[in-house]
Amino acid sequence: MNTRLNVLNVSQNHFVRGGSDRYFLSLGDLLARQGHDVVPFCAKSERDQPSEWAPFFPRGANFDAPSAMDVLRYHYSVAARNNLTRLVAQKRIDIAHLHIYYGKLTSSILPVLKDKAIPVVQTVHDYKLVCPVYTCSRGGKPCEACHAKDYWRALAYRCNRGSYVRSAISMSESYLSRWLGSVDTIDRFLAVSRFFAAKMAENGIDSRKIEVVPNFIDIERFEPRAEPGSYFIYFGRIERTKGIGTLIEAFAQLPDIPLVLVGEGSYLDEAKALAARCPNIEFLGFKNGDALYSLVGQAVASILPAEAYENCPMSILESFALGRPVIGARIGGIPELIEDGEDGLIFEPGDVDALRDAARVLWDRRGQDVMGRAARFKAEQQFTAGVHYRRISAVYESLVGR
Repeated sequence: MNTRLNVLNVSQNHFVRGGSDRYFLSLGDLLARQGHDVVPFCAKSERDQPSEWAPFFPRGANFDAPSAMDVLRYHYSVAARNNLTRLVAQKRIDIAHLHIYYGKLTSSILPVLKDKAIPVVQTVHDYKLVCPVYTCSRGGKPCEACHAKDYWRALAYRCNRGSYVRSAISMSESYLSRWLGSVDTIDRFLAVSRFFAAKMAENGIDSRKIEVVPNFIDIERFEPRAEPGSYFIYFGRIERTKGIGTLIEAFAQLPDIPLVLVGEGSYLDEAKALAARCPNIEFLGFKNGDALYSLVGQAVASILPAEAYENCPMSILESFALGRPVIGARIGGIPELIEDGEDGLIFEPGDVDALRDAARVLWDRRGQDVMGRAARFKAEQQFTAGVHYRRISAVYESLVGR
């Protein structure tokens, strides 16, 4: 793309809390390096990275200690609507690229973009479009009962932490979000996996509005490691649906093989209790950047034991870039990324024995670097910034100046 664009890059966090935040910030850097003027719009936080546009960041709902007002802010943010209105009045925007905007910014921002006739792209990082609780999971199993429209089922099944109140909030927010344009206002949905592109189409979203654009990594930041590795690593949110219980049970049967878990989440205390009698399992808390990549680079492999749908996990791409294979569950978009037996191993989700056996196989082969080299090669060929920019550029060009 030769045209210099003013790109509004929208997400709830201007700091790294998870993989979608890393992607959002990395995309902004990539676009800026290519000569585009990138304008971030996020909810205000004390953890925010510096930005000249920070004065426009609105206050978001407080998820840690929510008040009645926070419940209203979760549905509709007057501050986000007003601040974005002021921003687009001051700065010409050629295209808006949305990420996870709901929750803190809310769908209140969508009519502002529509009124200004700004083309809108959304990278879809989770399953919010088809599931009010974002996971397509119920009782630890995949669920698509709402079909992107019957959100009342989330209340009937108490999908949000088993609570009628929380589930009612999720349900009502989903209906309001859809009414405000969470589907109709978006000109192009960028699904980060073929799996979710198909799910979106199956659940009534026009397939002509869907493109598959996987996540990417800045390959230059990652130095592949050739040494064998001395442990396995899980890094990401510590949640039940991530298969953490299965992971701990598998390594409880492998007392001679160390496992480290990096991250934080609602299942952390329960996971620590489950692993209390396993001296080979260690929790290291939240890590980011070089500290995280150093840990991953010293591992035999990383493990993604998900038991709910995943899209295009950044943890797999980052592991590959570091020359580390991945053991992944056969669910969601994970099997699209891992070639079983070539750059990692695939096991059935929730299968403790299969995960145990896969870990044992890679541990016994840890002096060999064949899978690690294959993983790095795949990252270089398919998931670099250059490849990603060409894909994104094609989408932008199809929408700007129509």
